[in-house]
Amino acid sequence: MINAEDIRLFSIVNADGSEVILSNLGASIVSIVVPDREGKLADVVLGYRNPEDYDTDGPCMGKVPGRYANRIAAGRFTLGGKEYQLAINNGPNHLHGGPGEQCFANRIWKAEEIRDGVIFSLDSPDGDAGYPGNLHVEARYTWSDDHRLTLHLSATSDAETVVNLTNHAYFNLRGEDAGNVLDHGLKLFASRYLPTDETLIPQGEPASVKGTPMDFTTEKPIGRDLKADFPALNYGKGYDNCFVVDDWQKGLVQPVARLTEAITGRRLTVSTDAPGIQVYTGNWLEGCPQSKSGKAYHDYDGVALECQAFPDSPNRPDFPFETLKPGEVYENTIVFAFE
Repeated sequence: MINAEDIRLFSIVNADGSEVILSNLGASIVSIVVPDREGKLADVVLGYRNPEDYDTDGPCMGKVPGRYANRIAAGRFTLGGKEYQLAINNGPNHLHGGPGEQCFANRIWKAEEIRDGVIFSLDSPDGDAGYPGNLHVEARYTWSDDHRLTLHLSATSDAETVVNLTNHAYFNLRGEDAGNVLDHGLKLFASRYLPTDETLIPQGEPASVKGTPMDFTTEKPIGRDLKADFPALNYGKGYDNCFVVDDWQKGLVQPVARLTEAITGRRLTVSTDAPGIQVYTGNWLEGCPQSKSGKAYHDYDGVALECQAFPDSPNRPDFPFETLKPGEVYENTIVFAFE
């Protein structure tokens, strides 16, 4: 229990015994157990040994952050001529909806069991963490017999507001306790990325990845260029960057990333209708709580592929972002397909 509320786990098992475990703490993915090329099962998402370690954890392990995932510069934005000031919890900026229980990732969501899945829901009152509008949020997960975990995120509000939701799972296709992912192959369907300042706030226009360490348009090992002397990598001690989805169309779910692991033969394809994908290579996992198998996690032991709007979109009218108005529905669909 946290704050006298029960933390619950929900297990979904498909026809061949592959399993997804979800939690109402942060509407989170706790475990995804899938076969390798020989049929051997392994858990391919990072997580903790002790339930209490998920409470307000820094890595936001497997959770749904909000109201606004990623960063807002100086924690400020303006709507309808009024400036809103949010908590500053990441250098000079606002990150993932704020610290501690301000963040949706650290709250207990309501849960409704459905066929092949769970719907988590959360109500956030007007002024919550500094954001305007009474917001209702849902995270609907379903798990299929062909190993597709689909997450449909949605939100409504009674006043104009900003919202950006995603999932923050870390993947290691060899297994959650199998060491670093630097030899995993990664391909991104993104030929541009967002250059940032040293605090990871986008600056200027999207830039081409061609000829830079940011180029994943052809599959390459995650670690090949991770230590290159390049501003985007120096700022974050590795990749923590938003890539611009090629040929993005609002409402169209399309492949944006493909992660492969040669030893096990596992492959993960991530699809979404979001305009951006934040690639974070677990650059600061050292010292976080023990793994589910009781081992210590280290930097680069997992990679997060976070499908979302661009960072600081409320302050960038040139970015593909719309405020949520009464009578409208915010939606973001993310599909994790395992082979």
